[in-house]
Amino acid sequence: MSELLPKCPKCEAEFTYQDGALLICPMCTHEWNPDNAVSGEKVYRDVNGNDLAEGDMVTLIKDLKVRGTSKTVKVGTKVKIGRLVDEDHDIDCKIDGFGAMKLKTEFVKKSG
Repeated sequence: MSELLPKCPKCEAEFTYQDGALLICPMCTHEWNPDNAVSGEKVYRDVNGNDLAEGDMVTLIKDLKVRGTSKTVKVGTKVKIGRLVDEDHDIDCKIDGFGAMKLKTEFVKKSG
């Protein structure tokens, strides 16, 4: 079956398999929708699957401990996305009272 499926766009492995609408690479655990992978540009989505763009307002869905301090950013905190990056964290932003932060899209939902 993997002869008909495309290679993984992240690691180029040939062993992809389909799970519902997504394709999954067992080598690097990358998941993607083949319908959205045409442009080669990474698509950032919140926890509900909404597309995110720079300048969007998002809300935290979980309390997040700030590494290196005893502070916690509380659930419900609204944040404006400063920049979307393709690193270990997806969102660069500034949070009042905390300063520059890096967040993962899996912990935010798009606001309004």
